[in-house]
Parts: sequence; C-alpha cells; structure tokens
Amino acid sequence: MKILKNCFVSALLTATVTTATAGGILTNTNQSIDFLRNPARDAAIGLDGVYSNPAGVAFLPEGFHLGLNWQYAHQTRTVTSTDANFALGRKNNGQTSKVFEGVADAPVIPSIQAAWNKGNWSMQFNFSVPGGGGKCEFAEGLGSFERVVGGIAAMLRDNGLGATGYDMNSMMTGRQYYYGIQLGTAYKVSESLSVYGGLRLLYGDATYRARISNIQVATTLADGQQAYVDFGSYLEATVATINQQKQQGQQALAAGLITAEEAQAALAKADGAIQRLNMLQKYSEGVNLLCNQTGLGIAPIIGIDYKIGNFNLAAKYEFKTQIRMTNESTVFEASEIDAVNKYKDGEKVNEDAPALLTVGAQWSPIESLRLNLGYHHYFDKQATWYNNSQDKLDHNTNEFLAGAEWDVTDRFTVSAGGQMTRYGLTDQYMNDMSFVVNSISYGFGCNYKVSDKVKVKVAYFQTDYDNYNRVSPTQDNFTRTNRVLGLGCDIDF
Repeated sequence: MKILKNCFVSALLTATVTTATAGGILTNTNQSIDFLRNPARDAAIGLDGVYSNPAGVAFLPEGFHLGLNWQYAHQTRTVTSTDANFALGRKNNGQTSKVFEGVADAPVIPSIQAAWNKGNWSMQFNFSVPGGGGKCEFAEGLGSFERVVGGIAAMLRDNGLGATGYDMNSMMTGRQYYYGIQLGTAYKVSESLSVYGGLRLLYGDATYRARISNIQVATTLADGQQAYVDFGSYLEATVATINQQKQQGQQALAAGLITAEEAQAALAKADGAIQRLNMLQKYSEGVNLLCNQTGLGIAPIIGIDYKIGNFNLAAKYEFKTQIRMTNESTVFEASEIDAVNKYKDGEKVNEDAPALLTVGAQWSPIESLRLNLGYHHYFDKQATWYNNSQDKLDHNTNEFLAGAEWDVTDRFTVSAGGQMTRYGLTDQYMNDMSFVVNSISYGFGCNYKVSDKVKVKVAYFQTDYDNYNRVSPTQDNFTRTNRVLGLGCDIDF
C-alpha cells in the first residue's frame, strides 16, 4: 500500500504546466509584437532584434531605442484518456474514455527591448518571459488522477470487498514563469558585417497545487440498491463486517461445522483483507498537495549579421542554460517511485533550457517589401532534464518559418507569417501532465508611425495543433489550442 500512496503523490505532483505560446519544449520565442505579426524575424533589422537578431540591431540609427510589448495568451489543453476502470466512475456513464480539459490564461506577458547605438557599438537590454508565462487549471483533474482511484475501486471489487464503483472530485492548477534578463553588445565591423555577444539570466518561479477529495465507493445494499458512501465510512463498515465474519467462523469451528484447515484459510483471507483496508484508511480524507519551485541559470549568447546586396543574413546561438529548481514541498519522504522524488522537499531538479540555433534570411526585392525565412533548432537531447526525460525524445525540435512585411505608406506597415514546429515526440515522453504537440502557427498585424519617434503595433497570433495518440503505457489523445493578442510601441530618443 505504500506504493499505492506513492501513486497518489506521483499523479498529483507531476502535474506541471507551461503556457509557452511559440518555440521549443521549454522555450518561448514570442518576445515581441513584431514576432506575433511575422514570426520569421531571425534576419530582420529592428528593435525586436535585441532578442531575435541582436547583431542586426547595430544597423539601427544612432540614439536610444525603447520597445514596450504586452501580450495576452489563451490556451486550452485537451486530453482524452481511456481506461477500463473509468466505467466504474459515477459520472462516466459506463464509458471507458473521458475528456479532461485544462484552461491556461496568461493575461500579461510583458517584454522590454532597449538599445543605445553610438558609432559602431550597440549596447542592448532585454526583459522577457522566455519560458512558462501563466497559470493552467484542470478543474476536473486529469486521467492520471482518476486512474488511481479507479484502480483502487477495481482492486476492492476484484477482492470481493463489496465495491462496485467510485466517485471523486479532483483538480490541478499550475503556475510557471521563467523571467529572463539579457545584456549584450553588438559591434559593426563594417557596413556589411556585425557581431554580438551577451548573457541571459533566467529565474524560474513555479507553483503546483493538486487535490483529490470526496472519494466515495459504490456498494450494493441489502435491498439490492446501489449507494455511494464516504470512502472512510466504507472502510470502517467493511472492516467491521469482516471481523463479524471472523467471529462467525470461530463459532462454526467450535460447533464442528467446518474443519480447522477451512477455518485457518478463512481467517488468513479475512486478516489479509483487513490489512489492505486499514492501509487505505489514510486516503479517506483525500490528498492535498503543494510544491513551490525556484531556480536560477545564466548562459552566453552570440550572433552575427551580414548584408549582401538586397539580402540580409543572420544567425544566433544561445548556449544551454543550466537550471536547478529547488523544491519547497509537502512531500518530505523519499519514494521508490522516481516521479515522486522530483517534488520532494529540498530536492534540486534539472530543468535546463536547451541550446538554440537560429538562422535567417531577408530579401528586399523592392524597397518597401521584405521577405523572410528562418530556421530554429533546439538541442533538447543535449540538455539535462529530470529523470533523463530528454532521452525519451526521438530527435531535437525543428522549426521552419516564413513571412513578409510591406510598407503600404511611409507610416503604415502590414505583415504576416507562419511557423511550423516539429518535436521528436514518443509514447514514452508524452504524458497528460505536461505535453507538447506538433503545430503550425500563423500571425498577422500592422505598425503605424504616430510620429517620427513613436511607432505603435498590434498583432494576432494563433497556433493550430495536431493530435497525438499515445498507445502505451496508457491510451491517451493529446491536443491544444492557442491564441495570442499583442499590443506594443517603439520609441526613439
């Protein structure tokens, strides 16, 4: 029964969430309104390049440039889980499949870009949320939660202990933010070439809450009617009934109605049942768990930008950020189940942000039109995550991007673009507590120059996700939705 307890803890505390709206498994790349309206910004020249193409920022005019960005993101995550024991659930109408939906809202995803250009030098600053970015709630828990309770009900039924079904309430919420501060310098080697070097500091802050409550067991009454009773009351009543049966067995033995061997076998069976029921008593009040995590990491970033004719070419490499999240948790004891130990109080958990290579090209066939291509490669398998989960991926993440920007007038610009993301997903990697799915994203928006020094921006961004069907070790279907609205402005001083 210790293993059963650990299954409860594991099912609840491994419920991690993230509201990354674009990018790799642990990385957000949507750090500006410019990205939302055209994700292919890897070789674009603009203030948003402080994040996407820092070497290219050196080609902006001299002076101080400030960019302010606000994004609102709304996501849903839908998991359709299948388990034979779900048919025992009171709310499941005999069905073995059940839909669990989580809603994730990030009402404020801020970012700030700043650059001071003087001569050949560009001093740059960026504040953003490169990972996480909101709160997700599964109001009815997850399939992995209900599988635990359904498994208990099936075990009680199969051992002839009077259970015919179950009922329960469950929920899970998670909040996760990775705040990033980036400082760096670009140098214009010539009118065609610039280089960049910088550092990014990441601070992770996460909270996970989960609960299983109001557990009830369906039993058949003397009149043949089914009733749902409190789990604790069921355990007490069942133990009392078994003790009464033990007494009746002793009386039957004394009266010579059964043999000593039969009495001994019946007694051993009864004692085993009582032991199992007593060890379940600790769950009669349900389970309430909480884990807070914090961590810090720092890594260098390098970049290059090269102009040739009407083309601009750029590349950036972000080194792996080693992060160890420290737990403050209600889980104090070590467990033989490794997933539980990930959330043990005081544990340091590997949550590296993987290295990232981006390359891009921009072509201006005419002065008012810019066409963009980009490619992102996330070195997921070379990062270190808890329990070596990165080794369960089939390959690293790849993204392919394209977009266009058109200056309709001297003051008004429109743009649009798209991004295709392909992860190395496997059945062993996927789980209902934290998952990603291959996707295609697209965005569009516009800029308007209020004056020579102030530019306002608005954009919309949406991601359409595939469905991933996991066959083993459990049957689950995963998909998501994502929509983002962004507003921002650039100010030149």
